[in-house]
Amino acid sequence: MKVGILAGGLGTRLSEETVEKPKPMVEIGGKPIMWHIMMNYAHHGFQDFVIALGYKAEVIKKYMVDYCSLNSNLTVNLRQGKVQMHGGYKPDWNVDLIDTGLHTNTGGRIKRLAPYMGNETFMLTWGDGVSDINLQELLAFHKSHGKLATMTAVRPPSRFGHLELEGDQIYEFSEKPQTKEGWINGAFFVLEPEIFDYIPGDDTQWEKEPLESLAKDGQLMAYKYTGFWQCMDTLRDKRRLESLWSSGNAPWKTWEEPEENASTTNGTQGLHRNDTRAHAGSERA
Repeated sequence: MKVGILAGGLGTRLSEETVEKPKPMVEIGGKPIMWHIMMNYAHHGFQDFVIALGYKAEVIKKYMVDYCSLNSNLTVNLRQGKVQMHGGYKPDWNVDLIDTGLHTNTGGRIKRLAPYMGNETFMLTWGDGVSDINLQELLAFHKSHGKLATMTAVRPPSRFGHLELEGDQIYEFSEKPQTKEGWINGAFFVLEPEIFDYIPGDDTQWEKEPLESLAKDGQLMAYKYTGFWQCMDTLRDKRRLESLWSSGNAPWKTWEEPEENASTTNGTQGLHRNDTRAHAGSERA
């Protein structure tokens, strides 16, 4: 099953990091956040990726092309122009890198991936959000209802401490995930190929006409998820994720550290032992 990742947005709200790289390449623990997303999908058995590129597409292309050599020890024969890799973690992934236009909107990017999705059920997410969601359970839920689209609905962490007041007296303060404002789009989708018919063209925003029409037609279901979910829209979000990763208790780290990495310095960058187990428009996509 293919996994589409939208990775072409401008990332303007994280401009401190995105002047020279697209947001999916902003690092958490020395690895791009997109790598974290792909590792979680691979942990659940989904290893065939189709990435929609746009802003600074060349950075993602170069990273993927150089991935194995950058995560291995190397012997370089300069005279013969040969490079031999030793060890290192080489994930069993197939990655299609598709240029979907610099200014194409989210729906347009999704539609441009249609020829690569095999005319079958596929998964889709944005390249800037992580979660400990069980993707096999998400897929099972999608198959159980028979509709065209499943959206993961989440309740994000509150950005500010929540206060309960009686007059001027604060009787409760908490920084727990918000629950009073309802559910939002968590951007982990399972979709049928018929959804492409809901997208007119490049200017279409996925979160507007397509999702609204799918909902009106009774073809959009919510997979309510109350576990960990965090998108990386701002520098504050990045720092929170970095802090969780550095603590060794990043909730979204569902995978085990590959054995080969233990003896490869570059391969261990950003990988920590951990037994614990991803909005709209061009900003996120």
